[in-house]
Amino acid sequence: MTRARNVVPRLRRRRRYMRQARGYWGARHRLLRTVKESLLRAGQFAYRDRRNRKRVMRRLWILRLNAASRTHGLPYNQLMAGLKKADVGIDRKALSELAFHDPQAFGEVVAVAKSALAA
Repeated sequence: MTRARNVVPRLRRRRRYMRQARGYWGARHRLLRTVKESLLRAGQFAYRDRRNRKRVMRRLWILRLNAASRTHGLPYNQLMAGLKKADVGIDRKALSELAFHDPQAFGEVVAVAKSALAA
């Protein structure tokens, strides 16, 4: 009788792959080779999209800031120029959250930017 070698580690490895592929459709969660390929591809997408998320979020913040600052009569580019001139060190993410959750405080920030532009 031949000796069974590497059985437990192989099964454990297979189980780990299968557990990671739960929720995949069809052979992508059933067949080991297809599962491995799918996981590799998913990892590539995850790597790429972790970087893309940063760009997408920045675009969202800028979009929100533009909309919010225009309600106060100041477009986004002038808002940012005024804040830079006034030496206000609030980043786009914080400004966007402020505009979304506390419009009154954001109005005060816009007023600071306007006064810096006028000076």
